[in-house]
Amino acid sequence: MRFLEDRFACAEASADCARACVLRASALDPEGTERLRLLRRKAILCAEVCDATCRVLAEDTRVDEAGLRVQLEWCRTVCLETAHAFGDQRNRPLPPQAGETAEACRACARACTDFMATLR
Repeated sequence: MRFLEDRFACAEASADCARACVLRASALDPEGTERLRLLRRKAILCAEVCDATCRVLAEDTRVDEAGLRVQLEWCRTVCLETAHAFGDQRNRPLPPQAGETAEACRACARACTDFMATLR
């Protein structure tokens, strides 16, 4: 039961993070400063990885444990990197709602970590 609950929570957190990153990426000017272009690229990558993770968890029941671990670790790592980029106070001024995006990324990373713990 815990396996299924954590799997669902991770899929839901991944979907939430993907939505937050897509919204943030769309708000950033692709022709802006180098720092803003980097944030935009990170947000797009995070959205893609989170979306793929959500689909694997929600739709594909044939993925083996090793495959799940790789996907979850990839998602966790990308989310933490994105959260750091959007939450780094030295990067002022940050785009609007950057803190919310960083928190969505952190929540997704925690959900991935929690779900991986059920695989042990």
